[in-house]
Amino acid sequence: MTQQYDVASLGNAIVDIIASVDDRFLLTHHISKGTMTLIDEFRAKELLKALTDNQQTMSSLHEVAGGSAANTMAGLASLGGNGLFLGKVSDDRLGKVFGDSMAATGVTFHNGSSKTSASTASSMIAVTPDGQRSMNTFLGACREMVPDDVDETQVAAARLLYIEGYLWDEETAKQASRKAIAAVKGAGGRVALSLSDPFCVGRFRNEFLALLDKDVSILFANEDEAKALFEAESFDGVIEGAKKWGGIAALTRSAKGCVIVEEGMVHEVPAAPVSRVIDTTGAGDQFAAGFLYGMTHGKGLADCGRLGALAAAEVISHYGARPETSLKDLAIKAGLI
Repeated sequence: MTQQYDVASLGNAIVDIIASVDDRFLLTHHISKGTMTLIDEFRAKELLKALTDNQQTMSSLHEVAGGSAANTMAGLASLGGNGLFLGKVSDDRLGKVFGDSMAATGVTFHNGSSKTSASTASSMIAVTPDGQRSMNTFLGACREMVPDDVDETQVAAARLLYIEGYLWDEETAKQASRKAIAAVKGAGGRVALSLSDPFCVGRFRNEFLALLDKDVSILFANEDEAKALFEAESFDGVIEGAKKWGGIAALTRSAKGCVIVEEGMVHEVPAAPVSRVIDTTGAGDQFAAGFLYGMTHGKGLADCGRLGALAAAEVISHYGARPETSLKDLAIKAGLI
């Protein structure tokens, strides 16, 4: 089969609605500052109206496709890669915003065929002058992905499948993920898993370990997630656990850079320089983007790590979880592609 895509990915499809506000707005609308709060559909509509009506946000309200795996695909496209994203949105205004936003980045978006009873997922992100991001997230339609939403032929046309661990929170999304895994493996492709967060690992550790044993050959995790997975108290313990596993573990350590483990080999890659860290949201997503681009374009593991570090450095230098500068241009300048 012709490999039409470098990477196919499954994840939660969420529209990020970002607005600049002041602290009074947070108090007036009972928004918890600097945290992420899960909200229901009524509250989502209420906050969206408040942000739209607020004169301060009129020139700064910004709607863009989001979600971890979708952000990774946007980074892959910025490097010049060809990506496919499978997620779930509703047939509503925000669903169209999501689709249009993905198309604008050059990523193919597949919404599946099943109907959804909920509105498109959204995250209202209120940014105060001190740089704090207060997120109010309604998961909505993205939680309703089912196996019928996975086009096996389309997924099988990818060299590599990338799945976010958050999908394990819903049984039907888990089944959809397994269907995609079978399709890409059947076509000779590889499977990568992002652990998403330590709490996600706590909920599904045994299932993730079973995936690593049978299906997953590439693992993305930050230090805390990896410690939870391998039940290690130190990072040295994480490395030993990754060596015993035997796949490729791409382990991020924030300012300490990343460590890539493949069986007995360990590559340490420093973080790329950043003049000023503005917002760390999306750093892990963009690291995965750079790494996956490298893996699907014949790069060695150390250079995959360097591409990941470069992409992460770009995204933490500004607000938002997606690149604002062409990652391809940055990588060419750095001699990485």
